[in-house]
This record gives sequence, structure tokens and C-alpha cells, in this order.
Amino acid sequence: MAGASPFSLQDKEAYRRWREQKLHAYPETAESLVVEIGDPRALTEAEAGAILHICRKTNMAVYTSQAGGLEDKTIPRALGERFGLQRLDNNMLADDDGITSLQVVPGKSQRGYIPYSNRRLLWHTDGYYNSPDSFIRAFVLHCVSPAAGGGENSLLDHEIVYLLMRDANPEYVRALMAPDTMTIPANTESGEETRAASTGPVFSVDNAGNLHMRYTARTRSIVWKQDAVILEAVHFLENLLSGDSRYVFHHRLAPGQGLICNNVLHNRTAFTDDMDKGIARLVYRARYYDRIRGTNLSETSG
Repeated sequence: MAGASPFSLQDKEAYRRWREQKLHAYPETAESLVVEIGDPRALTEAEAGAILHICRKTNMAVYTSQAGGLEDKTIPRALGERFGLQRLDNNMLADDDGITSLQVVPGKSQRGYIPYSNRRLLWHTDGYYNSPDSFIRAFVLHCVSPAAGGGENSLLDHEIVYLLMRDANPEYVRALMAPDTMTIPANTESGEETRAASTGPVFSVDNAGNLHMRYTARTRSIVWKQDAVILEAVHFLENLLSGDSRYVFHHRLAPGQGLICNNVLHNRTAFTDDMDKGIARLVYRARYYDRIRGTNLSETSG
């Protein structure tokens, strides 16, 4: 990447300028992320502009729409396309159209796939097990129906994580940018490998200068390089995520609401469905190799 980069440890002045701009008027509540829209399949220019404005600051926005409990998978697809999200990650557990229906599916949850259970999801970025040529750079969640109880998301801008770690100790950032920092072991089912092992950094910078993060708080699906600074950095990150940082947003999606983001850190609390009353959580998820159009570093930094 040519030119000054706030994500280069050598370029302290570029980092100082970016940091000042990033923190200026940074939202303090989840409500500040919410944009009211009509039809998420046909945003007006004003609606799209409002969503983009928030995404350029926080890498995420929540929309609340009039779609209610409509079961229509064109909603996340059309909304994503409005922001330049085209290349869907058609992972092995996604539906045939590449958009995943996140709900309790016993056959998948029993195989250890937590998103298809009602158990809590620990902090992670989507696709942390993907290789660098297929990093997940954005995703859309759209809520058709929430659970009877629970199912709240916590959200944290990965650029803020970088900022806090660099402020604490720049060596943490250097360690987590090493190409062999984190390994996700191969996934096997019935003795067959369904996904190869993936080794790479936590923080990386793409060709457009944008910061990307891959991380999971799971301990069974991750191997950290046994390096003192890396382990110290991971411990710092764990403490940050388990604390009460003012930069963590908490939001429970309601019917017709959704999240669009540049793959920020997120988790989900456990939830309960009430099948006797016909209440079951259903959220559509579309994951992309693209980043939200209009949110490149060059478009958000003055």
C-alpha cells in the first residue's frame, strides 16, 4: 500500500490524525446506530445515505424497517447490493442461495455448529477460519422474528479494538499482525476433512488500506503461536472484550430490523424459543468478500 497509513506502526503522524478523527463524535449508545427506513429492498437515497454515514464512522449500522416478520430472503440480498456487496460467501452450511437462515437446527447444532443452536456465541468475526483470499469483509443480518427471550448481540468496531491495543502497547499490534499468529485447525467430520487448517494474522491491511480483523474467543477452535508478546496481547484483548468498554454496543434485533457492517466483532447471548406459542428466532445472514461501498479508508479519512 502506497502512501501514509494509520495502520503502519512506523507512521505515527498518520495514526495520530486518524485516531483523532475516529474518536471525534464517536457514538455512545446503540440507539445512535439505528436508522429508520421503509422497505429495505428499495432504500431511498436519504435512507442509504444515513446508513452509510454511520458505517463510515463505526463500520456498522442498524436499520429498523417496515418489513416486520416478512420471510423474504431478497431483503438482505437487495440491501447488501445497495451498498456494493455482491460476492456472497457460499459456505458449506449456507442455504442453496448463499444466504443462511440462522435458527435452531438440531442436525447442525449437534455437529457442533453453535450458530444453529440456542447457545451463546462468543466474541468473533465472521469467517475467522477463512483463508486470506476469502476473508469475510462485510455481512448483513436481518431479523424475521426474535426469540421468546435472549438473543442479544454485542458489537464492537474492530478499528476501535486496534486503536485501544495500539494505545496500550504498539507491540501488541505488531505481534497480532504476524502472519503466523493464529491457526484455526482443520475441520473434520466422520474422519473427512471439510475445511483445511488456516494460519494467519489477527490484524491485516488490504490493498485499499483498510483494516481487517480475524478473531474468535473460542478455545477449542484456535491455536495461538506460543510467543510471549502474542499471548500478552491476546490476554489484553480478552480482558477488553469481557469488560464494560464504552465502545461496546448492545442490541437485540426486533422483527424487520437488521445489521449491516464491515465484519465487526460481535457475540450473541443464549436464547429460548417458545414453540408452544410459535415463537422461534429466525435471522437471515449474508456474508460477503466485499467491503461496504463508500467506507474505504480513503473515503473516511480527511
